[in-house]
Amino acid sequence: MISIISSIGLMGLTAYTVEVEADLSTGLPRFDIVGLPDAAVKESRDRVCSAIKNCGYEIPVGKITINLAPADIRKLGSLYDVAILVALLDTTGQLLANHDTSVYLGELSLSGEIRPINGVLPMTIHAKEAGFQRIFVPKQNAEEASVVDGIEIYGVSHISELIKFLTNAITIEPQKKIEFASTQDLFVPDFSEVKGQHSARRALEIAAAGGHNALLIGPPGSGKSMLAKRIPSILPDMTFEESIETTKIHSIAGLLPQNVPLITTRPFRSPHHTVSPAGLSGGGSIPKPGEISLAHNGVLFLDELPEFSRPAMEILRQPIEDGKVTISRVNGTLTYPCSIMLIAAMNPCPCGYFGHPTRPCTCSSNKVAQYLAKVSGPLLDRLDLHIDAMPVEFDHISSTAHSESSAEIKKRVDAARKIQNERFLNTEITCNARITPALLQRTCPISESGMQLLRNAFDKLGLSARAYDRILKVSRTIADLDNSEVLESRHIAEAIQYRSLDRKYWLSNK
Repeated sequence: MISIISSIGLMGLTAYTVEVEADLSTGLPRFDIVGLPDAAVKESRDRVCSAIKNCGYEIPVGKITINLAPADIRKLGSLYDVAILVALLDTTGQLLANHDTSVYLGELSLSGEIRPINGVLPMTIHAKEAGFQRIFVPKQNAEEASVVDGIEIYGVSHISELIKFLTNAITIEPQKKIEFASTQDLFVPDFSEVKGQHSARRALEIAAAGGHNALLIGPPGSGKSMLAKRIPSILPDMTFEESIETTKIHSIAGLLPQNVPLITTRPFRSPHHTVSPAGLSGGGSIPKPGEISLAHNGVLFLDELPEFSRPAMEILRQPIEDGKVTISRVNGTLTYPCSIMLIAAMNPCPCGYFGHPTRPCTCSSNKVAQYLAKVSGPLLDRLDLHIDAMPVEFDHISSTAHSESSAEIKKRVDAARKIQNERFLNTEITCNARITPALLQRTCPISESGMQLLRNAFDKLGLSARAYDRILKVSRTIADLDNSEVLESRHIAEAIQYRSLDRKYWLSNK
């Protein structure tokens, strides 16, 4: 007798149905698992046999063959343990139940306890889309799975509990659906704590309103990191779709916090400068998401940018443009989304005081040039706003007056994003930073004076075509904050101002 039990596998973010086929035949006792299993899947035979014995059931005697179909896709991890056990009990007649519309997921302990696994959310979404009516998951993963509507979620903690439910000996209530409610992290620092830095605050408000990348450059202690860490407090609330996308990535990476079924606050990732290129983009024999993808729909903050390795910095270029990162390995090619705001911070030289208004720089011009050359022109060109974070004056530091709070700034950001959402309705564009070249001219009408200013800047500053596009996008955001449909000269001028620091530091040192 052959039993077929349904489970689900994962290849990156893509889930697929796995049919666990169990066959028992006469012959010398043997337990084989076929269908391209990895080491963790092969070891499930020992976990399954121990769990069957310790739960009071009989281990079948004979030649046991477990096939994981489709057989041409490598199966990873321990999530098939429960499905294999159910298939074995079914094929030996120890479990009589209807499994046609059910999916089984979970790792087994030797005593029969069902342990949590990674990637439950994308697997549950696939189960619903594939037409399954109910899914059995580890108790700890039940809330995560309950985000999905239209399928019954059953959280079970022990294999005995599962079998008793399948044989109608006990009743288990389906997990209640978790209602989505976007929240702001209460522990995110607030802009009201920042003293001075009015121009930098304004630039970061523009960056948040349009989803633009930004570079903060200035001497040590000027507040670059302090400003960057407060960006999440002014970003728009996450939509349900964004929350699902972000949670799926963190789920398959095994980074979903305990008792957090759904990520409702925008991620803020700040990897150390020793991170490898694979750590940023993702890697492994079966590539897992890297820092770029873990920051999807949020902020990726690179502090001390020149200290990152050149390959690590350059690997950012294509994902910034495409909003996704594709990783190719022997076992397959996977694509992860990475729609991020890239915020970088750096000193202008090794000592940090090149260009400082009062403190002299102790570095030679050659050392300054070498330090700045670590950040390549193409990467610099992809950073929409270059923000000068100058030293804070004593009067600002000692002032007892409260700065504008994040809540007040967020109101203006939300208003600008509302305009953008209406403008890009029924498209895949989410903010001004994602405007496609085909839509750029139509969505960015420019006044005559603004066009003349832009023409002069393009000729005198030697801007690239990419810089031209990004100035238009930033101008579009500034106009949205100003509630103006047409890009006026004042909007263009402010956007050009945020592209001038490369000339202050890079060109002035040549």
